[in-house]
Order: sequence, then structure tokens, then C-alpha cells
Amino acid sequence: MATHRHKVHGIIHTAAASAAAVGGGLAQLPGSDAPIIVSIQTSMIVALAAEHGTPITKAAAARFLLTFAATAGGRGASQLLIGWIPGWGNAINATTAAAVTEAVGWAADSYFADSPTHLEGPVS
Repeated sequence: MATHRHKVHGIIHTAAASAAAVGGGLAQLPGSDAPIIVSIQTSMIVALAAEHGTPITKAAAARFLLTFAATAGGRGASQLLIGWIPGWGNAINATTAAAVTEAVGWAADSYFADSPTHLEGPVS
């Protein structure tokens, strides 16, 4: 049976791999991957909250995700500068999407580990 830590790792790494596949696959279409990656990250946050015993709505998870919106700036910059180059752009967009998703996932895990009983209201 998987332990709590194994489940958390699985949730985050699966979401990061999914985001990488989307980021790499849609690299030559600027912005087309963003809605899908946000959906993946929102689902990841909902799953992490549930794993910590703090069920939340998708709307609350989206608000939580907005607190990490600055990290998306790096993704946007990498896509604008070299995302359109076949091969290199795909690899860099995939890597950036995975890294941002991992960062959001571990931040969410830390948040839920420290504050396991809320997040239905606005995130501060």
C-alpha cells in the first residue's frame, strides 16, 4: 500500500509529466497549452488537498493557483523567445511546464501540510 508521501509524489510527478507533454506538444502554438496546463495544475491541487484530508472545490484550487501566477511569466517568456523553434522549443517548453507544475505542486503540498483545515475562502 502506498504511503502518504508516495501518493503525494505520484500526484505531483504525474501532473508535471502531463504538463510537460502538453507544453512540448503544443510549443509552436503560443498560448494554446495554457488552459490545459492550468486545468492539470488545478486538478493536482484538488488531489493534493484531498490527500491531506482537506477537500476543496476547483474554484478554490484555481484561486490557490493564482498565487503562483508569477511562475507562469517564465513559461511565457521561454515560449515567446524560443518556443516556436521546432525541437528546441518543444524541449524547453516541456521542461518549463514540468518545472512550474512541480514547483506549484510542492508549494501546495507544503501549504496543505501546514494548514490542513481550510482553503474554501480566498487565499491570502
